[in-house]
Amino acid sequence: MSPTPADSDTGREPLPAPAPVAADESPGGTPTKTWIGRIVPFIPALIPAAIIAAIAWTLLNASGFYNFGWGFWLPASATNQYGVLVEIVGSFLTAVPALFLSMVLGLGIAIASTVYLPRFITRFLDPFVDLLAGIPSVVYGIWAFVVIAPIFGTIINPWAVAHLSFIPGFAPSTIPPSPTTAGTGLPLAIMVLTLMALPITTLLIRDALRSIPRDLWESGLALGATRWEVMRRVGLRHGSRGILSAAFLGFGRAIGETVAVAMVIGLDGRFPVNVYDVTDTMAAYMFESLDAAFSHPILLKNLAELALVLLAITFVVNLVGRRLVSHIYAEEVPGI
Repeated sequence: MSPTPADSDTGREPLPAPAPVAADESPGGTPTKTWIGRIVPFIPALIPAAIIAAIAWTLLNASGFYNFGWGFWLPASATNQYGVLVEIVGSFLTAVPALFLSMVLGLGIAIASTVYLPRFITRFLDPFVDLLAGIPSVVYGIWAFVVIAPIFGTIINPWAVAHLSFIPGFAPSTIPPSPTTAGTGLPLAIMVLTLMALPITTLLIRDALRSIPRDLWESGLALGATRWEVMRRVGLRHGSRGILSAAFLGFGRAIGETVAVAMVIGLDGRFPVNVYDVTDTMAAYMFESLDAAFSHPILLKNLAELALVLLAITFVVNLVGRRLVSHIYAEEVPGI
């Protein structure tokens, strides 16, 4: 590069020419570095999908695609040893009532802490909801089996038999052992699942209600509406997405719970004949049969396929929940 007139006049050395850019380089870095920089951020986002795919593939491999036929969807019997219909029905008989009760209680707790209770009281009570979510499931099971089961067996179930027998499903059972004295069974399992699903439903509903803009509350109150009317007409509608999300996540928690349910439901592979009878669930059945499955390959295949059924149920429930939440959001924000 020849010196410019300005360089010659001042006596300074001419500036060196910029180095030529190699064919495989660019101002932002080499193509390899650019490619890596674009791919690396996707890796953490793909981890959940990879885990689900790995779980599904492992279960499919363990099942060996064994064909149990239509007997797989029928109750187990002497001629149909691997039927799982009782466990599927028992899972829904415990999860659905527990979800309903946890949503009612969670909604009540969230409304009380958001609208009615003073701020200093909510600051004191809110951590207890978080603490419920951190209690291990085995602690719930031990507490329910040792403390609550005798109460059901000696007080609640006998009272229901004496006063509610005229209602279908509340008549006493004639199949031994009598659940009215044992205390374990559907009511105790539903109560445990309600307590275990309550923290997640309460937290999501509470956060949904607290995310409502303050202007909406104050506008409703300024128009003469009571706090309950503002909550019913504005709060619940504005927080419907969070409430619906709480319902589906609570159902997933209830239908998949294992240890606590196995300790209190009775683990009896038959259909319940009344509301306080014993039965079994999919998760509890897999838990109790796992030891025997390692020495019985066919049973292991049966448990793997039952786990796939449970995985499919939770996947479908969450997929439906996401679609409903998206539909609600599209109605709230036109053009989505």
